[in-house]
Amino acid sequence: MLRIDHVVGSRLEDAFSEEIHRLEHRGAVDEVNIPMADLARRRLLAVTRAGEELAIALPPHQKLFDGAILLIDGERAIVVRAATGRWMRLEPRSISDAIELGFQAGNLHWRVRFQGEALVVALEGRPEDYTARLEEMISARRIGVSILDEEEGRGAASDQQTEDGLAGAT
Repeated sequence: MLRIDHVVGSRLEDAFSEEIHRLEHRGAVDEVNIPMADLARRRLLAVTRAGEELAIALPPHQKLFDGAILLIDGERAIVVRAATGRWMRLEPRSISDAIELGFQAGNLHWRVRFQGEALVVALEGRPEDYTARLEEMISARRIGVSILDEEEGRGAASDQQTEDGLAGAT
């Protein structure tokens, strides 16, 4: 079991990005998927995609984040990926609906990505809890809603988008 006692840096930092890129071309970058809810934890056990077991114990001043480098030694690297399996795709019908949707998502501190004219929200709970906050806009058909199961919200919708809200919701 590999013991990790600090975050080396971010894969986006200039000091590491070139080396990470080089290692990726050699297939020497392993990833560990950490659920969003666990990123704030300082101590946890995890397994990388390649099957290496990690015992993570960070100092109080450090946190895990998407892109955190846990190990880089010239031969290989281990990088954190924030694991979110489900996303909600919200498609506003007008510019004013888009502005209101953006305000709501920001006010609720939702983690989002942009997909063309749609807003894609990371689901860190039940979809119904998210749609309840937007019920007025959904029932008035001011936004379309669908659920995505692909990582990073870039995949195909698992439920069909409907004109009046969340398909398959109970």
